[in-house]
Amino acid sequence: MTIIDSPHEFNVEDLYVDLRGPIGSALFLKCEGFNFAGSVKLKAAAQMVEAAEEEGVLGAESVLVESSSGNLGIALALIAASRGLRFRCVTDPRCNPASLRLMRSLGAEVEVISTPDTNGGFLESRIRHVRELCASSDDYVWLNQYANPSNWRAHYRRTAPAIASAFPGLEVLFVGAGTTGTLMGCARYFKEHRKPVTIVAVDAVGSVTFGGIPERRLVPGLGTSRRPELLDEDYIDDVVFVPETDTIATCHALAARGFLFGGSTGTVVSGAVRWLGEKYPGAEPVAVAISPDLGERYLDSIYADSWLEEHFGALPARS
Repeated sequence: MTIIDSPHEFNVEDLYVDLRGPIGSALFLKCEGFNFAGSVKLKAAAQMVEAAEEEGVLGAESVLVESSSGNLGIALALIAASRGLRFRCVTDPRCNPASLRLMRSLGAEVEVISTPDTNGGFLESRIRHVRELCASSDDYVWLNQYANPSNWRAHYRRTAPAIASAFPGLEVLFVGAGTTGTLMGCARYFKEHRKPVTIVAVDAVGSVTFGGIPERRLVPGLGTSRRPELLDEDYIDDVVFVPETDTIATCHALAARGFLFGGSTGTVVSGAVRWLGEKYPGAEPVAVAISPDLGERYLDSIYADSWLEEHFGALPARS
């Protein structure tokens, strides 16, 4: 029996999907969406809030503020509600409508910034607005998920050790790159513990995180329009770039077998399957990919025929 009194205390850490059945690839998918925030971001949010409280930065009268495309905003809204804090999320038009509604249901104030930045994304514009808010009042506390070491420490302390325990013979780990908190926490853990694990980052085509050319991106989650301060490429062995059409096709292929995952998961799985096929043709190394969230928040976008037709002009083939 599990009994909790704070929502962030519950998280399913040991659930994996063997993808040999659903998509025919020797890959284990670590599911991080089974908690009250519905994503891997709950770990980072809890770690950052707790660190800010311990350092005396965050008090009862503070107003949390953060830039988020959705999942971290939901996690912070949940934690703020449980602590009786105000929270203001600065997001953009790519945020899923369900995520917007969920944050507001939890009591968060949500601002949607619609002015794109010089790279065609919205991240710089969102961060600029956050800085303006912080300059307007000392009550605002910006955790800054893009540079806060507590972001990656959450995964160094929890996510990576859980994977190492479940798969002591792990050979390859695939991690999506957003703020790079999950990526850097896992990569640091395996490198610093001298475990022979190949760390493969998975990014979206159009993201500039690893020096790519900025392009239109519609699926929230992975990818950035500015390089995250947390990123240290010395810990990463390879990078795979996935176009959004492949992300969507993979999500639909998984859904056709009863597994409804989010866009970030589709990106990671698509990149992992392609990388394994190229690097290990005919072989089955022990490989794990991290699934950041589930698919319900994407019902109005990547699982909606009207959205797909509007933005991509065609629907993915149904299995």
